[in-house]
Amino acid sequence: MYISSLSLSNFRNYSAEKIEFSPYTNVIYGDNAQGKTNILEAVYIFSQGRSHRAKSDRELIKFGEDFAKLSLEFHDNERDYKSSVRLIKNGKKNIKINHVQITKLSMLMNYLNVVMFSPEDLDLVKGSPSARRRFIDSSISQLYPRYLTSLIDYHKALDQKNSLLKTLKFKGVKSDVMLSVWNEQLAIEASKIMKYRTDFTALIDEFAAKIQKEISGETLKIAYSPGIKTEDIDKSTIFKYLERNQRREIELASAQVGVQRDDLHISINGNEAKVYGSQGQQRTAALSMKIAQADYIHHVKGEYPVLLLDDIMSELDINRRMYLSEKITGKQVLITSTDTDLIESTDNTQLLHIKNGSVIREE
Repeated sequence: MYISSLSLSNFRNYSAEKIEFSPYTNVIYGDNAQGKTNILEAVYIFSQGRSHRAKSDRELIKFGEDFAKLSLEFHDNERDYKSSVRLIKNGKKNIKINHVQITKLSMLMNYLNVVMFSPEDLDLVKGSPSARRRFIDSSISQLYPRYLTSLIDYHKALDQKNSLLKTLKFKGVKSDVMLSVWNEQLAIEASKIMKYRTDFTALIDEFAAKIQKEISGETLKIAYSPGIKTEDIDKSTIFKYLERNQRREIELASAQVGVQRDDLHISINGNEAKVYGSQGQQRTAALSMKIAQADYIHHVKGEYPVLLLDDIMSELDINRRMYLSEKITGKQVLITSTDTDLIESTDNTQLLHIKNGSVIREE
């Protein structure tokens, strides 16, 4: 899978720009605050339907403008795609792929697959469980739209349940039949979500363990730590588990168990990485997990995703930089950097110099 061109109009600090990419390594370099990361952000939107850093679409529109338009041409093993995104200051975004309107986020998934590497990802191991859940969800959703649908439906039901719990707490009520209704809906979606997450973790554990061993010689273990503690993950067993927690949840006025509390348990040489791992070990494990994410997509889909590396090389030591450079060879990579000396250049490397929202292609 690779991107051939990206066009930006009124996006961030870009007025009008078209960028043509090499199917291999593209080094996007320049001083800070010139618009390097904005290019990766634009590509990410075509994969995930949203920015990885903006809280609202309005932030993406160039100051003083009412709309922004992005166009992307990309290709996989089967066909060519032309995609467009139109962002309106006081309206909803409009997304099309090959002139077909995308009305749901689940419809967008499985077209353009990307894996983003950013400095924040190096905190994946020692960060909060929510960061690891985002890692899981981003990986699975790109390949299985039904997973994303279940995830959305689950959180809609969870919001309704939490609202009800607050009402019951306020009224001093100890139980309510509607809690069972929401628990039943949550159990249906949770059983699907947990099955996907179990299968995903098994593969990520396998791939990341191999990478960690190659980088450092250490033994990395990643295990699924579900927020629903049942031996079976069928909907009836999960429903009974949720029902047993009703009284405590009413007392606390919020759902205390569920897939919204899932996590990954990560250990290095048998010790919990978050607690006992050194910063170097934690960073190596995080890097192993991100590379494994790309390997997972390749395993399922038969082709590698586009790799987006946002100033990641400056955060790695020489050994990890060399290893990552070797792993990304032959794949399409978009790398941002202020220092091209940190990136190993080959005959297939294209340099794109960014200055004040303009792109200069260098031979």
